[in-house]
Amino acid sequence: MAAPALLELRAVTRTYGNMQNPVPVLYGIDLAVEQGEYTVIVGPSGSGKSTVLNILGCLDRPTTGSYWLAGDDVSRLDDFALSRIRNKRIGFVFQSFQLVPHLSVEENVELPMFYARLPRAARRRRCRELCATVGLGHRQHHKPNELSGGECQRAAIARALANDPALLLADEPTGNLDSNTSREILRLFDDLHGAGRTIVLITHDPGIAAGAQRRVALRDGRIESDVRQAAS
Repeated sequence: MAAPALLELRAVTRTYGNMQNPVPVLYGIDLAVEQGEYTVIVGPSGSGKSTVLNILGCLDRPTTGSYWLAGDDVSRLDDFALSRIRNKRIGFVFQSFQLVPHLSVEENVELPMFYARLPRAARRRRCRELCATVGLGHRQHHKPNELSGGECQRAAIARALANDPALLLADEPTGNLDSNTSREILRLFDDLHGAGRTIVLITHDPGIAAGAQRRVALRDGRIESDVRQAAS
């Protein structure tokens, strides 16, 4: 019997508002991502990308349909159970970095491990490994306001990997970066994928999808196309 996909959306809809003034955003999304895939979801503003990402990241729930993660239906879990899944099984990388400004790189990277109750020595060891992986070994004692935008995003990626999550979600991770720094960050995602990471990256820029293993295009809350391609 084949193993289940790492994640699967089954006939997912999402509607905001109330019965008198419903605002539908997603219309029957079916999407399965296998372990180790690198999937880029593209589409214009208002296409539903952020809503899909929030559901995949257990930050939101489908109105109808279901979300399965590693064979478990997580769409109906309570908030406490979802928070544990977010901490241990999903890593997030955001456009705005979302680093805690008064903490050093090291302390930011340690936060998910602290909430997972990892011992301090293990947290420090893991932090050193991750900072070296993303090229920040020499900057781990600096605070975010002492870093460039690219360094802040590298720190955010290290933090996302802290608890060795099964799934890495990236929301417009190069949106606040210049072209050269964007290419460096995308190469880092390529390296992480090459090491076996499952990545779902959301962007409005079709050019970013060029090197991805799979390109899913959304438009008006529906999947317009889903193409697997050879990486460049």
